[in-house]
Order: sequence, then structure tokens, then C-alpha cells
Amino acid sequence: MFSGWNWVAYGLYLLLNFCSLEVSGGLVQSCGHIIPESPVLALGSNFTALCILNESCLDFGNIYANQIIWKIKNKVVPKEQYREINRTVSSVTFNDTSSLATPLTCNILADGQIEQNIYGIAVTIGLPPEKPKNLSCIVHQVLKLTYPMTCTWNPGRHTFLDTHFRLKYRWPQENFPDCIPKDVNNSCTIPDVQFFVNLEVWVEAANALGKAESDPLVLDPIEIVKPLPPHNLSVNSGILPTVLKISWDNRISGSVMKLKFNIRYRTIGDTNWMQVPPEDTASPRTSFSVQGLRPYTEYVFSIRCMKEDGVGYWSDWSEEKTGVTTEDKPSKGPPIWRIIDASRSPAFWTVRLMWKALEPFEANGIILQYEVTVRAKSSLSSPPEKYNVNTTNLILKLPNGTYEVTLIAHNSVGASPPSVLLIPATNSKAPVKNVRTLPKDGKLWVGWTAPNSYVLKYVIEWCLVSNSSDCIIEWQNEPGNVQGTYLKGDIKPFKCYLITVYSLYADGQGSGQSVKAYLQQDRPSKGPTVQTKKVGKAEAVLTWNHLTVDEQNGFIRSYTIFYKTVDGNETAVTVDPSKTEYTLSSLTSDTLYTVRMMAYTDEGGRSGPDFTFTTQKFGKGEIEAIVVPVCLAFLLIVLLGVLFCFNKRDLIKKHIWPIVPDPSKSNIAQWSPQVPAKATSISFFQHNFSSKDQMYPEGSFTDVSVVEIEADDKKSFSEQDLKPFDLLKKEKSTSEGHSSGIGGSSCMSSPRQSVSDSDEGETTQNTSSTVQYSTVVLNGYRDQTPVQVFSRSESTQPLLDSEERSEDHSGGGDSTSQRQQYFKQNGGQDETNTDRPCFERTKQITPTNEGDLVGFAQLQISDQSSQLLGLGLEKNTQEAALPDVLQTSIEGQTVRPETVEGNPPSADEMPKSYLPQTVRQGGYMPQ
Repeated sequence: MFSGWNWVAYGLYLLLNFCSLEVSGGLVQSCGHIIPESPVLALGSNFTALCILNESCLDFGNIYANQIIWKIKNKVVPKEQYREINRTVSSVTFNDTSSLATPLTCNILADGQIEQNIYGIAVTIGLPPEKPKNLSCIVHQVLKLTYPMTCTWNPGRHTFLDTHFRLKYRWPQENFPDCIPKDVNNSCTIPDVQFFVNLEVWVEAANALGKAESDPLVLDPIEIVKPLPPHNLSVNSGILPTVLKISWDNRISGSVMKLKFNIRYRTIGDTNWMQVPPEDTASPRTSFSVQGLRPYTEYVFSIRCMKEDGVGYWSDWSEEKTGVTTEDKPSKGPPIWRIIDASRSPAFWTVRLMWKALEPFEANGIILQYEVTVRAKSSLSSPPEKYNVNTTNLILKLPNGTYEVTLIAHNSVGASPPSVLLIPATNSKAPVKNVRTLPKDGKLWVGWTAPNSYVLKYVIEWCLVSNSSDCIIEWQNEPGNVQGTYLKGDIKPFKCYLITVYSLYADGQGSGQSVKAYLQQDRPSKGPTVQTKKVGKAEAVLTWNHLTVDEQNGFIRSYTIFYKTVDGNETAVTVDPSKTEYTLSSLTSDTLYTVRMMAYTDEGGRSGPDFTFTTQKFGKGEIEAIVVPVCLAFLLIVLLGVLFCFNKRDLIKKHIWPIVPDPSKSNIAQWSPQVPAKATSISFFQHNFSSKDQMYPEGSFTDVSVVEIEADDKKSFSEQDLKPFDLLKKEKSTSEGHSSGIGGSSCMSSPRQSVSDSDEGETTQNTSSTVQYSTVVLNGYRDQTPVQVFSRSESTQPLLDSEERSEDHSGGGDSTSQRQQYFKQNGGQDETNTDRPCFERTKQITPTNEGDLVGFAQLQISDQSSQLLGLGLEKNTQEAALPDVLQTSIEGQTVRPETVEGNPPSADEMPKSYLPQTVRQGGYMPQ
């Protein structure tokens, strides 16, 4: 058994033997080789290769043929294709060489499973050459006496191998060196050949797989000559305006070859050549006169030649040469048309005559001037008017009528035939019908239906319609036997053209029939801008302007309105293209809508800008339907209220403005008791009416007593007599509360102290502006419950119709002075009174003592009471007793209070007083 190191040493030994170098001329000797060496194989053929091992390698390394592995480009060949011939030879077979690739290698698997390359070869696969075909030769004239011959052929298929071609030629009894092509494989040039001797020519092709030859070609080189074209070409004008003479020189000797010629010519700017008939130039020559040319036209000429009998090749065309024919008189009159403007005055026309300049082939020279003759058909006796102009238009002012216009063009040779235009007073003849257009081959074709009458010619008039420029009229004449033609002007795409066709007769013309057309349409440049004309609750009137002609780019076939809400689906409405207004209906009230509009031509549409609007919350008439009835109802209510107030004005006045007694008109103002300085008696007056039931209705009082007591004489009364006054003093706080409660000023709240407030005899202050009055009430004021029977108040409002005298303020402290009357008497008496303390007493009335009714100092009776006590007393037959009482009071007599007649209610049963008014300084304010 070998150890591990022994196996390593043995492997290194084998490697050294396989790669052992026996230096012999610097080459490495291999252990084997492959037969054949670098083969060239035909594509698709069978191929077998042999790998032969050297004997030295067999003896030393134990390597045998069964260990050989074949590979193609490092790809192992299947072992089914191997064959072991002996222990040193192994073969591989390929049935189709198309699968072969280079290199093909022979490898061996030595001990230790180490694969080693023994040998490799390069395999070339290709095809043998095909027989060359289509051999032809031509002799090119290079110089006058130099004629090289060039032969060409078809080399056949590609062989994938290096294939060599040779052009072989010979005379019948002499061979010439082969002609080897340079850089090409399908042609070769022989430097010089001899004419009039037959020459045999063929081609040979060869490569590693074989050879091939073409069919031989036998020819005389003179039969395949391509001569040089004539030179020194010249063109001269002849005597006639339609003839030009051409001259040239030939480059081949007539002794060598007789020639025939081809002459071609064209006008300047034209690409189409015209040719002189070949039979006119089929003989040798050096010049030729070309006839039938146009006068005063520039032509281009060229010429070529070949062997006279037609055997051989045509030469190239010669250089071009130009010439101009002479002038001739114009061949036709200029086309003429007119534009009539009768807008300024129907009786006179502004006629613009215009004509087209003649084409060069029609003018036959330079047009020097135009002669225009205008003859009125209605007046044959009047001479015609003639105008000579250099331009192509003339403006005339003519009376309305029928005219015949004749136009003649003049050049240096003569005048053209006249062009006649009839201008009728009216277009009364039959017009054309069914004018139509059709874009075709980049041109605009116009067709029409001819009228039944014979038409002399047609005039097609057109202009470009644009908002940025005027309609410049172009026109053309067409014969009367045609019913369609292409417009000959510069027609642009995406532009609108107004086309009018007139039919012209010998004695008049028909009215023009117009149509608009586009050579090519496109989408509009912009979309319509939509706006709202009127917005309602459920509808909106949209309006827009038509796109201008420059913006349309085609015929507007329809409008489409798209509208939607903020979160709704878009709705589309198609509108007729002639409309500029549309009403959207079934909209939602008080909703924001977005609307846009698209205009469509035959090539598509384009959208305009978005526009938003909001529908109204109320529809038309809804607000009026609500407001008008409400206003009418309100007016009706107001009217009824006014009528009611007018009918109930007294009742309303009574409740809103109650009648307040005027102190100056009170009966109490007619008396003022005179109180002595130290009076110890009580003045009192009492008056009993004879008919109490008549004067004092139920709920009223019967008698009133007024009592004035001197403050210092209080002690002279008994306690029983002063009880009512004590009660009155106790009620002072209650009276003040009631007075202050309504904001009024009562006598008890006056800053002056009354007798009942203090036992001290103080001199009273001057209160000449004070009016004291009292109202005796039993019923409540305005249906309210009174708080007490008697109400007292002290007003500071000046008395009406009364004046204060200065002496009222003098001697206010003298208790012995006479008290003056407070109020101005109705009879005009002016009495003054010194300040006196305001105190009031009320006698408590009890059921058991109905005579204890105490009067109070000043008493003003309410409006009703005043009438009962004052006015009633004056009118009563018994009112005479009242002055006596007043007089007694003035004289200072003391009167005992009398009991009030009747049964007055007790204090508990009597309602409490209510102060209805307050009088303040400076005015009288009802409360």
C-alpha cells in the first residue's frame, strides 16, 4: 500500500512526464496528434477524425486509447460517436458537419482522474464556388482613341471560404494574361481592346473545395462601345420666334463609328423634359434646329449620341445649355373681372376692373401697357371711353346700367386679341347650382351643376375669410364646358375660404352662388367662453359668443355643455352650433354649479374655461307671493286698528290720558280762611244741601268741614277733642309713605313742620309758590282700591292765572298778620297770604260718633267733587250760605265743628287713600 506522500509523488511524476519537454527546435513534443490536420470541410458532409497516441507515453504513463475524450469548444462529444481502433488510436465521427465548431480537441483521463489535453485542430467549414453567371462587357470611351473594356458577372452564393475569381480572355489564336479583380469579386477591366476582332471572354472561380467557370462570351468590342457625349454645345435664336438652333462637336471619329443623336429640352423652371423626335436626329450631324417653341421663352437643351445602327450604348447626356426665343405679339387677351360697389349710391356704381397678367407663354414678350375700352350698351350713340394703364386694375365711377368692357395687352411686337367683359345692370341669367368643394391631393376642388342654358365661361371667385384682414378677392376663369376645377391660388390649411361661382353668358351673367370651404380642418384653437345671462331657482340661461373664424379652424358642427355640482356627476348637453344661448333646467336651488363648453369640428373638439354660478334659493314670484300678502295683511290690520282707534278715541284717551284736575280751577281756590294771630277757636263751615240724594249719589260724601287750629291753642281742647288730630298725626307717616311711594310731594313731606309735628310755635316759612289742595275720594282711581279716604298733597306748581306779590315774603314771622288767600279768585281779587304751616287733620269716624268728622285746612275736591261742592254750590239756590261761612272764617271767628250728616262708614270700612298726581316746582305733572 502506498502512503499518502507516495501518491502525491507519483502524481507529480506523471505530470512531469506528460509535460516533459524535450527541447528540439524550441517546440514541445506532445503525446499524440489528430488526423487530418486543420481540415476544410463542406457544409453538411460527413467527417471522421483520429487521435493517435505516442508509444513512449503508453509505456511510461499507462495511457491507452480507451481513456481518450473528444471535445468541441470544451463541450464533450457523446461517446456514441467514439470508436477505439487499437490501444493507441481513437476516432470520432460526425454525420453532419454543420454541428462542428472549432477547435476539436483530443483529451485523456489519466490516473487520479486528471484530464489532460493531448491535441487539438481547427476545423473550417464552407461551400465550393458556384458557376459565375450573367457575364457582360462594355467598352467605355475615355479619350478619343482609348477604349478600355469592363466586364461584370454574378459571383454566385457566399462560400464562407476564400474564393478567387479571374477574368480570362483570348483571341482565337492568342491568349492574354488573366484579369484579376481588385477589391471586388464581380468585375474586372481590361485596359485596351482592339476593334473589329472577335474576343472570347470567361470567368473562373476557385476555393479549397473546388473550381467553377462561366460560359464564354464571344464579341467584337466595337459593338459594345459607350461613346463620350457631344461637347461645345451652343443655342442660337432663329428668324422665327418659335425656333432655336443647336450646334455641337462629336468626340469620336466618323471613320471609327458613325453616330445618331437624341435632343431634349424644357423651359426654365419646369422639370419635365420634351424630346425631339428620334427619327429627326438619326443621322450623323453637328447641329439641329428645334421648332415649335414658345415665343420669348427661355429653354434648356441637352444632347447624347450612340452608334448609328443602334448596337452598343447611349452616351451620357451632355452639359445643359440655355437659349431664349424672340418676342411675338400676345397670343390671348388678359382674363378680366370686375367688383361692383353700389353701397354709396344705387344710381352710381364704383366699378373696379381687374385682370390677370398673362403667362409668359401667353404674353410672348414684355407687356408694355393695357388698353381698356368701356362702352355703354344702353347708349350706342355715345363714344366709348378708353384708358391706357400700366397696372392690372382700373377703378371707374359709372351710372347704373349695362356696359361692355374690352381689354387689350400690348408688347413690342403687337397687340393681343381683345378680352371682352359684359357688365349687366342686373344678374338676370340662370345661375349655377349645387356648388360644392372637396379637398383632394393637397388642393381644393370646386364643383357645380351647370345651368340648362349655354354658358360662355365661368368665373370662380374666392377670398380668405379672417377677422384680422379684409377679404382680398382672387379669381380665375374656366371654360363653359367644365363643371369643376382646382383653385389655382395659394390655399392654406385650417383657413376658411368663401368661394363664389358665376356663370357668364354672351348677353349677361347669372348671380353668384357661394359656399365656404376648408382645405384641411383642425380642432378649434380655443373653446367658447360661457356666461350666465339669468339665474333662477331651478334654471339658468347660459350665453356665449361664436368663435371667430380664425379660432374655428374648421366648421363648427356642434356645441356641448358640461355642467356639474361640486360632488355630482357631470352632465352633457349638445347644442346646435347656430345657437348662442341655452337654458339649463331641472337644477337644484341654492347650489353651486360648474359649467364649461366644448366646440367640435370634424377633427375634434376643444373645451373653454370653467364658469361657476349658484342657483337662487327662491324662484321668481315666490318672494312676492309671500311678501305681498303679508304686507296687505299688515296694512289691513293697521287700517282696522286706525278705524278702531278712531271709533274708540274717547275711551282710549280716558285710559291713556286721564283727566287731572287743574288746581287753578278748583273751587277751593275761591276761598282762603283768614286766621288770627292767636286764634283759640276753630273755624268751620258746614253746608247741608236740601236734596242730598240728588247732589251726592251713592258712594259719595254729604258734608265737608274745614277746621283750622292754631298750633299754640292745642291745650284749650279736651283730650276727646284732640283724638282725631292725634289719629291724623299717626297717619302722617302713612301719608308720607304713600306720597314718597309714588314719587310725589305731600304736605306732610314738606320741609316745613306742621302743627301736628311739633308743639313748638315756629314761624312758618314763605311758601308763596306752594299750592295746597286735597281731594276727597271714595271710589278707587281707575278701578284700583284706594288706600284711604283722604289724600293730601302739596304742589310746588305755580297757580295758573295767579301772580305772587312781593309783600307775601315780608313779615313771614309775624303771627298777628292777616293770612291772605292762596289762590287768585275768579272775580279778579288779588289776595296774598303769608307762609303758613301746612297741616291737615282728619277726624276719625266711628259708628258711635258720626259727628266727629273733622275738616282740614285746605281742601281741593276732585273734578266730580268740585262740581258737586263748588259749582254745585254756586248754582244751587242755597249757595248764599257759603259766603257767610267764608266771611265768618275771614273775620277770625271760632266755629265748633259740626257733625257730618248721615252715617259715614267707620275707619275700618273706609278705603285707604291713593295719591294720583304730584305737582313739582316749575310744572304740573300728572301721575
